[in-house]
This record gives sequence, C-alpha cells and structure tokens, in this order.
Amino acid sequence: MSKADKIRGFVLENYIKPAREGGENEITIRAGDIHKMMGLRDSMPAVASALGAQKFENFARVKLIKREGPHNGANLRFTFQL
Repeated sequence: MSKADKIRGFVLENYIKPAREGGENEITIRAGDIHKMMGLRDSMPAVASALGAQKFENFARVKLIKREGPHNGANLRFTFQL
C-alpha cells in the first residue's frame, strides 16, 4: 500500500465516515492535522497530493468544493461535499 493510499484510508476512516454518520453535508480538513495525526515526517506534499486528487474524491465518494492555503503547507485546507 502506498503512502498516498494510507493517507486516503486514514482520512476516510477518521474524518469522512464520522462526518457522514454525524449528518454533516461538508467537511473541511487541514493537511497539517492529517500529517501530525499520522505521525508523518516531511510528507506534507504527499498529504496535499493525496487529498487533492480525483482519486480521493472517487475513493471517498466526496466532491472537492474548495482548496485554500499554501500549496503544500500545513495550513492547506480542503473542503469536501459529502
């Protein structure tokens, strides 16, 4: 399993599924939070790439509606429609 696949799986299980179960219609995810919670090192570009890709939208059945912040920085935020 690639690092990107691990990141996508982590976000699905820890962010997307709980938000859906809670009745949310959208969720905003900060790249730095994922990086820290997964214990990654020097992998911010991998987090940004994994969450910003069409592959994640298909995998998690979400739609990216907003991406804001530094391109590969910790404060990059993704807002997804669930």
